[in-house]
Amino acid sequence: MTPLALEALVAALCPRPEGPRAVLVTVEHVQGSAPREAGAWMAVFADQLINTLGGGHLEHSAIALARQCLSGGLDADAEAAAGGPFTRRFSLGPSLGQCCGGVVVLRFEPIQGPLHADLKARLRPRGTPVALFGGGHVGRALVRILQTLPFEVRWLDSRDEIFPPGLPSHVQCEHSDPVQAAVPDLAPGTRVLIMSFSHAEDLDIVQACLKRQQMRGDLAFIGLIGSKTKWATFRHRLRERGFSEQACDLVTCPIGVPGIAGKEPEVIAVAVAAQLLMQSRTSASERAG
Repeated sequence: MTPLALEALVAALCPRPEGPRAVLVTVEHVQGSAPREAGAWMAVFADQLINTLGGGHLEHSAIALARQCLSGGLDADAEAAAGGPFTRRFSLGPSLGQCCGGVVVLRFEPIQGPLHADLKARLRPRGTPVALFGGGHVGRALVRILQTLPFEVRWLDSRDEIFPPGLPSHVQCEHSDPVQAAVPDLAPGTRVLIMSFSHAEDLDIVQACLKRQQMRGDLAFIGLIGSKTKWATFRHRLRERGFSEQACDLVTCPIGVPGIAGKEPEVIAVAVAAQLLMQSRTSASERAG
């Protein structure tokens, strides 16, 4: 789920304590193959939807049931009639004709604004921390993508008034001069992306990241924008500053998944976002294993 979905739900429920009403539909349990994982949610209002359970017949049935609840059409269900949460079990193959073939248990929970803190905490996605150094064209294009994905972005630049207004709460903008001074304070497990306006700044940030890796080894990814020629120059300078070949190997340059051609900021941003998603998926698989 994306952080923007929760912000949209908070905004939709916020206007007044007595309304509007909605039904929060949450995937409580999954057995076998299903469109979404446990914890995925969708908010159903009488006239709008926020977020998704993956589409298809399961979501269609969930919407219909939720709106029955909103209209008072579930009087035969004691829990629903009392205004409390209730669950329904859906067999995707036999009952809904979906090829997934698994079983999904959905929880239906009537809610009314404003959204209370406990429920907000339950719905908030656990975003992967990303530190983005650089507020230029590629940085801006990348933030437009990352703000829709499960990442907590710390966006840094040494220049004043570089960040655009109206960013969501999970994108934190920070002025840092010198910009590399922010590296020691990054959260453990951060994915670092380096794309400042200056090659000199880029090199200082890379050096600060490698020093942190020598001391703590807790940055999950260090990515530097640029060409192979730029990285060859940087690598030579880093070796002159005392970093080993093994330390330099911790830096990925150029960044972005291979095979995506184009130097437009938006194209680069898509390739880098895809690389971050692959990094997050690999880390999650390693933790599960």
